[in-house]
Amino acid sequence: MNETESLFPVSGSCLTSRRSALAWFAALTLTLTPAIAAPGAELSAPDALAQVKAGKLLLVDIRTPGEWKETGVAQGAVRIDMQHPKGGPGFMEELLKNTKGDKNAPVALICRTGNRTTQVQRYLEAHGFTRVFNVREGMAGSAAGPGWLRRGLPLQ
Repeated sequence: MNETESLFPVSGSCLTSRRSALAWFAALTLTLTPAIAAPGAELSAPDALAQVKAGKLLLVDIRTPGEWKETGVAQGAVRIDMQHPKGGPGFMEELLKNTKGDKNAPVALICRTGNRTTQVQRYLEAHGFTRVFNVREGMAGSAAGPGWLRRGLPLQ
């Protein structure tokens, strides 16, 4: 078969080259595979809340117990102190308990202003987690947005 012969009929038209066939196959594959968060992917606080309410996302508050007590915790968030007594491996172990061992489960991280979540997001991605989102505006707000508290979003 040469480059100009038809490979597949698609919606009444024909693909006329191997390159077109490969592009069509790649597009089909991408639409059929689960979404993978791009490294450094972000979510706004309202979007994170909506996904938590829909059961599509695990929201993890990585702040310290003192911070949780001071401001409250975002509704639906699981508390895992990033300063885990067993360090990074202990944090990951706690997270894996909450994702039932699934490193492909969608996870969003929230802290006070998004600095710590950026570090933890990179750490988790480097250790094989594929769908980690950063709520970069955090609880108190940052350049990324007003934050969970100023938006008046619900607390536990």
